[in-house]
Amino acid sequence: MSTAVAPRPQRTFFGHPAGLSTLFFTEFWERFSYYGMRALLVLYLVAPPNGATPPGPGLGLSTATASAIYGTYVALVYLFPLLGGWIADRMWGFRRAVLVGGIVIACGHYAMAVPNEITFWIGLLLIALGTGLLKPNVSAMVGELYHDHDTKRDAGFSIFYMGINLGAFIAPLVTGFLMDSYGWHYAFGAAALGMTIGVVQYVVGGRKTLTGIGLTAPNPATPKEKRTFLTLVGGSVLAIVALALIEAWLFGFEIADMVDILGIFILIVPVVYFVKMFRRPGLTGEQVSRLHAFLGLFIGAAVFWMIYDQAGSTLSVFAEQSTDLTVDGFTIPVPWLQSINPIFIIIFAPIFGAIWAKLGDRAPSTPLKFAWALLGISISFLIMIIPAMSAETGAEVAVWWLVGVYLIQTWAELLLSPIGLSASTRLAPPGMEGQMLALWFLAVSVGDTIGAQILSRIGDNYVRVFTMFGLIALAAAVIAFLFVPRLKRMMAGVH
Repeated sequence: MSTAVAPRPQRTFFGHPAGLSTLFFTEFWERFSYYGMRALLVLYLVAPPNGATPPGPGLGLSTATASAIYGTYVALVYLFPLLGGWIADRMWGFRRAVLVGGIVIACGHYAMAVPNEITFWIGLLLIALGTGLLKPNVSAMVGELYHDHDTKRDAGFSIFYMGINLGAFIAPLVTGFLMDSYGWHYAFGAAALGMTIGVVQYVVGGRKTLTGIGLTAPNPATPKEKRTFLTLVGGSVLAIVALALIEAWLFGFEIADMVDILGIFILIVPVVYFVKMFRRPGLTGEQVSRLHAFLGLFIGAAVFWMIYDQAGSTLSVFAEQSTDLTVDGFTIPVPWLQSINPIFIIIFAPIFGAIWAKLGDRAPSTPLKFAWALLGISISFLIMIIPAMSAETGAEVAVWWLVGVYLIQTWAELLLSPIGLSASTRLAPPGMEGQMLALWFLAVSVGDTIGAQILSRIGDNYVRVFTMFGLIALAAAVIAFLFVPRLKRMMAGVH
């Protein structure tokens, strides 16, 4: 007589596929390295070249130049995922792209840990390139853990997003302490160590929990397509270099000019890419409709990130210049303010995830969530007009204004960012998941580029800055609410 053996229960991560744990911690360490360095970037750029140790000498750039470099760097970080998504979709597969990306990021941070200006710029470039390979493809692998209509999908992305923000919370505290205690390059070295841990964890954990996930390219490219890709990438690099050389020859080289050249290029890229996607042979009417819906979400996301990403520039400078950072006798280091939003995300992401899981099909649609997100980001800047007007009199405003802004932006972010990640994978035509996620991240790049251009033209008057950006987001929110029904129809069954 034989006895049936019950199947061994599958390992889970908070009720989700076990592979989510590996990707959760991979993204945690990548974000630790990214935000740990980013919290220091503008401060290092403006620090005097003869500064005492710690933190030590900086590059001594003007605030305007430093802000332009910061914005361009962030834009490039979110531009290169377009290349990384294509490489994963058409050549390597998600697993290999994430691994190579993590290694390149770690090398970039190690380069920045060397006290040399040349290695600093090389490090920034390597981090941007590595992020392009890792960022869209680790998110695509999260999508592969679920079937298209799994009600746990949005909740899974929310948990994944919590890992992002856990790393973003801890990193500025660690690197800020190391900066004050030991110097800039020890702090940069901590970011390098974090990414190294992330790579090791990804390799070891992936062998057990990611079996069969992301091993092959979903839509392998032909040799001709590969040659075309390399030609386009090489031609773009040569064009940028040529424009920079011409500008330097005619008018003398300025970093601001290079920022403008890269900005124009960044804005052209999504236009070209969307046109190419819509002209892709074999798309069904439903797939074209979903791409149009994605374009609408893309525009809304660009407006959102245009304002949100000023946390590391406008809001940080406002904190340093016009905010009383002393609480109960303790002066909060400016980089530590970058941890406020992540801690709110850690608190509220599980709550939002539980709400979406509880509501299931009754949850608000993706377009409606986006509309509320735009309204929230608008309010966050409009209320800052009040402390900005007070600061114009020379008074230092309470740090709680910034805390309130970060809280509102957190709620808005949870209505847009993890939801946008999930929607990108569901709206993508077959075999284009990685590229769609790359385009999703490119919205950040477009938003940061436009924001930098606006800031360079309206000056550093905080009342003017908060008013203009707040009204732009408010107008976008009104339009988004009006278009919710149409976008829902265009999404063709995707909630």
